[in-house]
Amino acid sequence: MKQQWLKTTLALSIAAISTHSLANGIAINEQSASAAGTAYAGRASSALDASTIYGNPAGLSKLKRREVSGGLAVIDAKVDIDHANGAAQGTNKGDSVPLSVVPFGYFSTPVDDRLTFGLGVYVPYGIINDYESSFQGRYLGSYSKVQVITVQPTVSYKITDRVSFGFGPTINRIDGQLKNNLNNAGAFGSGDATLNIKGHDSAFGFNAGIMVDLTDDTTWGLTYHSKVTYKLKGDTKVKGGNGPILGLANGKYDADLSITLPESVDTSITHRLNDQWTLHAGATWTRWSRLDTLEVKNSGIQNPQIAGQLGTVSEELDWHDTWAFSLGASYQLNPQWVLRTGFALDAAPTSNDNRNVRIPVGNRKVFALGAGWSPNADLTIDVAYAYLWENDAKVDQPGREPALPGLPSLQPGYQASYSNSAQGLMAQMTYRF
Repeated sequence: MKQQWLKTTLALSIAAISTHSLANGIAINEQSASAAGTAYAGRASSALDASTIYGNPAGLSKLKRREVSGGLAVIDAKVDIDHANGAAQGTNKGDSVPLSVVPFGYFSTPVDDRLTFGLGVYVPYGIINDYESSFQGRYLGSYSKVQVITVQPTVSYKITDRVSFGFGPTINRIDGQLKNNLNNAGAFGSGDATLNIKGHDSAFGFNAGIMVDLTDDTTWGLTYHSKVTYKLKGDTKVKGGNGPILGLANGKYDADLSITLPESVDTSITHRLNDQWTLHAGATWTRWSRLDTLEVKNSGIQNPQIAGQLGTVSEELDWHDTWAFSLGASYQLNPQWVLRTGFALDAAPTSNDNRNVRIPVGNRKVFALGAGWSPNADLTIDVAYAYLWENDAKVDQPGREPALPGLPSLQPGYQASYSNSAQGLMAQMTYRF
């Protein structure tokens, strides 16, 4: 029984710390306040400031002066849980995502008339999901924290007066922590045990892009964000187990996981109607289908019988590729002020068949407003506000098989309907010198 419990729980928990960081609901778009005002429509075909390092590195060649640009986003998410049901007792308060702050910063400098160098630091993924201690679904997920920080040195070269190319290797650091409870009553004990997983790794990828001025008023861009393969080193701690089974499982175990974050392609077009109006449209494809099966390799188990059983454990995910679409417009009110707005549709890679309490996201809609203020040629301050809401997301996680017939499950099942929304406020300052 102990062998089977460790094999199932360790595999599912280590897998969850990684899959949690891959859902669209926690993928972060907030790398630029100037791009956020149009709901990121035109991100691959506009070069408003040095944040183009992320949006399209080819855009650096359009920046004529040396500049620094940085800012932050404040995100306030709301989670409502309805129609909850499960084998365990507990509460369903929702609002499990605390107020979050996401920073970003960029630098660019022209080397000559055709070559430009840049450096960016940003957060492409991140979430903190913290349910109340009495949450009814706590056996399937009580706390999750995932963060990826990326550093990207970049070069951009103007091939012709109308065509530019950009490339930047990415150095990525992922850190994560995952917790859930275990029902001691499912193993002849009482109360709850806790499972605490931590993992981290650093890995390399790259971003590349091309930007083409089709006419004097129309620009097309294409950006490729490469896949990134991580080899997480983690440990699993079991605490509070009691009874003849979980009482022997208390301790710390090592676990390794190789996982690939999928590549994405972002394309957009920007068209200047006149001196006041500019229109933007974009589409992003993400290859979530890479997340089909995860394999966990376990080591450091002292009991030789358990160690012999673990080896490589597979977990099916069955994710699917997604498209996101956006439309936006900007209006040059006067030489100092530009106003922006945009709308986006962003599909979730999960479905009712595989959604869980750690990633209870649905298809989302985003409405954005923004403004840029340039009191002089050296300084620009951009602000943006976004409101997003999702379709109701159904969670139906079955409980794990009991250790013995007649006993309750170590991880009881849970069903609920999630209604998610969020507000984001961003600010960014760009200084040219």
